[in-house]
Amino acid sequence: MAPDITTAVATAKPSAIITRPASPPTRAYVTFLAGNGDYVKGVEGLMKGLRKVGSKYPLVVAVLPDVPEEHRELLVDQGCIVREIEPVYPPESQTQFAMAYYVINYSKLRIWEFVEYSKMIYLDGDIQVYDNIDHLFNLPDGQFNAVMDCFCEKTWSHTPQYKIGYCQQCPDKVQWPEAELGPRPALYFNAGMFVFEPCLPTYHDLLKTLKVTPPTPFAEQDFLNMYFRDIYSPIPPVYNLVLAMLWRHPENIDLERVKVVHYCADGSKPWRYTGKEDNMDREDIKMLVKKWWDIYDDESLDYKNCMTPAEEAVPVNVQRFLASLSEAGVVHYRPAPSAA
Repeated sequence: MAPDITTAVATAKPSAIITRPASPPTRAYVTFLAGNGDYVKGVEGLMKGLRKVGSKYPLVVAVLPDVPEEHRELLVDQGCIVREIEPVYPPESQTQFAMAYYVINYSKLRIWEFVEYSKMIYLDGDIQVYDNIDHLFNLPDGQFNAVMDCFCEKTWSHTPQYKIGYCQQCPDKVQWPEAELGPRPALYFNAGMFVFEPCLPTYHDLLKTLKVTPPTPFAEQDFLNMYFRDIYSPIPPVYNLVLAMLWRHPENIDLERVKVVHYCADGSKPWRYTGKEDNMDREDIKMLVKKWWDIYDDESLDYKNCMTPAEEAVPVNVQRFLASLSEAGVVHYRPAPSAA
């Protein structure tokens, strides 16, 4: 069982002045955005959610070159730090069995290059934070922290776990048949949320390892599970509620305690929600969708309405800041705008 740890890009001009804390933070949240679709709504909502819960740390948005300028501007206007990254394309042979819409997510690997931050928390764009989780930055270094996934949905139908009804969320319900299938599988996490430490040697090794890794259906999630298997340390499901847990393992979930909700079930994206897909007419799902919209529609959480006098009063020279980022290997940065 996971331990209880609740207590535990346009480059700025050299002469520009922006409003930032005098010392750039060494911790940050990070998410990923690709294309010109509606996922930008999810990222906007995520930024407002982090603001609502009083997080002390910024949200960095790693965007692919195909994210349009107007979407980047929307995120900057919400106070996000927008950073352009190049796509990561695994060898063609590595994607032949992967679900097509997962393949682009290999580009997530670029975030290990963000070494100006000592520790980061990755959150998918279809996640919302409903309680402050800044304390996760204090987890021990040298670990990879994430929430265990559930094997009970049809997307897992290709696996032996699904075929025999075994799930790591309730490992005693159906015993793993070691005599027939060998040792019980290693713990497997959902890669929609994780705590990690950016590191250039790790970044380069990730890309190197990707070139020789056999293809798998869940693409980068399978790859990260393989790569970090030896240092993976589970955290409780309150930090990444995969919605299927509500009907697959309700005994493991107390909605009142959930801090992070992952709207990854089919039909659950709040900005696309119709209630027509399987399980989407449940009252708890309707409540969680409304909860997301309450944050997204709350204009008081917009960046322009949340600037404090202290933030307005502390100018930071961007040239010096970007110079330090350049030394760390950073080239393209889009800072949040001044409130002026």
